[in-house]
Amino acid sequence: MDEKNVVKFTNMVNTSILGMVLGLMFFFYMCKAEFLVYFSIPTIFVYIIGYVLIAKKLLYFYVNLVYFWITLYMSIATACLGYQYGFHLYSLSMILIIYYSNYIAYKIGTKKVASGFTSLIIIICYLGSTVYVSLNGPVYEGSKTSAAVFWISNSVIVFWFLIFYTKTLIKTTIESEEKLKEMSYVDRLTGLYNRHFMVEKLNKAMTMNDPGTVVMIDIDDFKKVNDIYGHNAGDYVLQKMSKLMKEKCSGCTISRWGGEEFLLLIEGSVDAPDMMERLRKAVVDTDFEFENKKIDVSVTIGIAEKQEGSVDKWIQTADNKLYIGKKNGKNVVIL
Repeated sequence: MDEKNVVKFTNMVNTSILGMVLGLMFFFYMCKAEFLVYFSIPTIFVYIIGYVLIAKKLLYFYVNLVYFWITLYMSIATACLGYQYGFHLYSLSMILIIYYSNYIAYKIGTKKVASGFTSLIIIICYLGSTVYVSLNGPVYEGSKTSAAVFWISNSVIVFWFLIFYTKTLIKTTIESEEKLKEMSYVDRLTGLYNRHFMVEKLNKAMTMNDPGTVVMIDIDDFKKVNDIYGHNAGDYVLQKMSKLMKEKCSGCTISRWGGEEFLLLIEGSVDAPDMMERLRKAVVDTDFEFENKKIDVSVTIGIAEKQEGSVDKWIQTADNKLYIGKKNGKNVVIL
C-alpha cells in the first residue's frame, strides 16, 4: 500500500468515525445524557481537524490524535452509560489497529506511534472506566433495550475491525513474503531465474520419472564485448539474449547460471536439439545494436539428457558438451 492509497483509506476511516459520532450524539440526546451530547461537539471538531491533517499528510499527528480521542471517548461513554453498552470493547480492536498502522508507517516511510506506551494507556483507561462502573454504577441509567442494542452493535463493529485488520495484515504480510521470495529467485539484470532457483528446480526434477533435458548456453567471446563496447553494452546483450530465449524456448525453465552462462531445463518429451538449433540460428540472425554500434553475438550450447546420479553430474555433462563446442569453433549445438 503506497502513501496515496493510505491517505485515501484514512479519509474513508475518518468519515466513517465522524458519521458514527453524529449518530451517537443523536442517541445521547434521546437518552438525555447531556454531558455526552456536549462532549460530542468537540469530538466532531477533532475529526474535522483530522481531514486537515490527512490533507497535509501529517498522518503521524492524525493517528495520535485519533487514538487519544477514541480512548477518551470510550472511557467517558463507559463511565456514563455502563459497560453493558459495550463502548469499552473498542479497546480490543484499537490495540491491533495501532500495530497495523505502525506496519503501514514502516511501509511508506513515516514516523511510527509509540505502540507499547499507547497500548498501555488504552488498557489503563479500559480498566479505570469499567472498575468505576463496577463500584459506582453508570452516571446515566438507560433502558435495557437500548443497552442490548448497543452491546450487539458495538460488538459487531469491534469484531468487524478485528477481522478486517487481521485479514489485511495477513494478506499484506503474505504479499511481502511472496515478493521477497520472488526477489531471492530472480536475477535482477535479466529477469530470469537465478542459480539458487534452478538448483531447487533440478533437484525436484531428478525425483520425477518424467524425461528432462539440461541445456548449458554460453555467449561466445563475451569478454570481448565488455572490453570493446563497455559493460553497459554487455548488460544490453545479456538482457536481449534473455528476452530471445524466453521467446524461442517456450515452456522451458530458464536461469542465468553465472556471468554470460545460462542453464535451461526442458521437461517432457521435447526435441531439445531442434529447439536449441533454432535458438542458435535466431541469435545469429538477431541484430544486437548498442549506441549505434552493431555487436556480433553467437552462442555455444551443450545438451544433456536426464541420467542416473546427481544434479551436479547432470549439469557437468551439459557443461562438458559446451566445452567440446567451444573447442570446435563455437556457435554450435552439441548433444
